[in-house]
Amino acid sequence: MKIRREKTYRKIIRHAFLMLGAFLSVLPFMWLITTSLKPPNTLYSSPLLIPTHFYIENYREALQAAPFGRFALNSLIMAAGIVFCQTIFSSFAGYAFARFKFRFKNALFFVFLATMMISSYATIIPNFLTINALGWYDTFAALIIPRAASVFSVFLFRQFFLTLPKEIEDAASIDGCGKLKIFFRIALPLSKPVFVTSALFSFLFAWNDFMWPLIVTDSETMRTIQLGLSVFQGRYGVRWTLLAAATVLSMLPTLIAFLLAQKQFIKGIANSGLKG
Repeated sequence: MKIRREKTYRKIIRHAFLMLGAFLSVLPFMWLITTSLKPPNTLYSSPLLIPTHFYIENYREALQAAPFGRFALNSLIMAAGIVFCQTIFSSFAGYAFARFKFRFKNALFFVFLATMMISSYATIIPNFLTINALGWYDTFAALIIPRAASVFSVFLFRQFFLTLPKEIEDAASIDGCGKLKIFFRIALPLSKPVFVTSALFSFLFAWNDFMWPLIVTDSETMRTIQLGLSVFQGRYGVRWTLLAAATVLSMLPTLIAFLLAQKQFIKGIANSGLKG
């Protein structure tokens, strides 16, 4: 009886900490939504977290303040290009590291992983000089191609392909399948969870990126949605209600993408060796 009571107490304490962590995680989003629904003259009024005003006009004014349709389209094209390139290239590279035998394979893979420790800010100037020399400045090529490969995605695919039974591929090889046919007919169809996981990570990274689009774009027709949020930051102040409304709208695609891919995302993480 005493042991059961102790287990119950531990479970209550554990759930209390989890609920506190969940509340702290949701706290900024609650403040953001509440601020987006306030009239401008009630910005600093309480409560800060529970919406008591429903001033939908903020969303209409935010959409009219800048060509957010064009910004969203640019972000969508950039994110789609990055997702496509990263998933395709990473799946090929991950399968090669998992199944092919070549000299210095493990050493090369660890060198790949070591590049993740290099700050992205250290590569901005060399990448910008390369983009400018190729004449890609202020184009979609500048937004997509420098981020067309991801070491993290390669790692995800490699870890997943290592979990696949090699006997399946051996049986297909006996039946006359070549390496490419085995990859496209067997490995890729089985890698749907990690494929979705890699695509979701790539999409979230691309959609929320601010620094690189700021550097390689100049015209308004090439600006992304994250750059478009800066129109609410004036020289003498920030229109917080409109900025909050525009931020909520910019978050919707990432929220929808995660909700749609949540099941495959969790399965992909569990099958790639990243689970706790």
